[in-house]
Amino acid sequence: MTAPLLHVNGVTKRFGGFTALDRVELAITPGERLGLIGPNGSGKSTLVNCICGTLRNDGGNVRFAGETLDGLAAHERTRRGLARSFQLPRPFHSMSLAENVRIPLLYAVPSREAKPLERDELQARCIEVLNMVGLAHKSRRMTRDLTQVEMRKLELARAIAAEPKLLIADEAMAGLSHSEVDEILSLLFKLNEQGITIILIEHIMSAVMRFSTRLAVLVSGKKIADGKSDEVVREPEVVQAYLGQ
Repeated sequence: MTAPLLHVNGVTKRFGGFTALDRVELAITPGERLGLIGPNGSGKSTLVNCICGTLRNDGGNVRFAGETLDGLAAHERTRRGLARSFQLPRPFHSMSLAENVRIPLLYAVPSREAKPLERDELQARCIEVLNMVGLAHKSRRMTRDLTQVEMRKLELARAIAAEPKLLIADEAMAGLSHSEVDEILSLLFKLNEQGITIILIEHIMSAVMRFSTRLAVLVSGKKIADGKSDEVVREPEVVQAYLGQ
């Protein structure tokens, strides 16, 4: 049996007297495409923040690539191969697209390499990453010049530049048109084919079902279902809690 790349083991998170996560268990093997779904307030973002190090869990632990992550800061987890994109893109507005992509190349990748990239190698890698998301022709442009879908692509590019083993795509399609959703899905499929394990957090169920081979469902901080996508969406508890039927 393949060892998990990510193992969330009984993770609990409380805010005062409110339990946001209640002993959540989740294991993801290399190469998987997992959809993490649930209604607003279900604990998805809290779980991602505990995995990525933005929040510290109050119970349980998170293991990644065989290493316990508890106590590591977010940037230390990124350097180990765990990256995320944010629902609200957070680029450096005073920098060009290429300069935005250069940041993770400078500060995340070198810790895993024998030697830092030279200046020409850095520039070439920036263009390569931007080309993957279809933005190489705008490498010198500022973020204010981007459309909404291009901003989402830049957010993914910045995550990709960290050369992750696991990418958590958080609402990467929110507010996009059908054709733009297709563009993001195509990009995520391509990244997965290149060996990146992906967790997709998304409210557009048609996109989740197209992309995910497996679904995990959170409701009120508890995992209520986990399994093959087409089976999970038919479970009565999921239908009632998430789909509202």
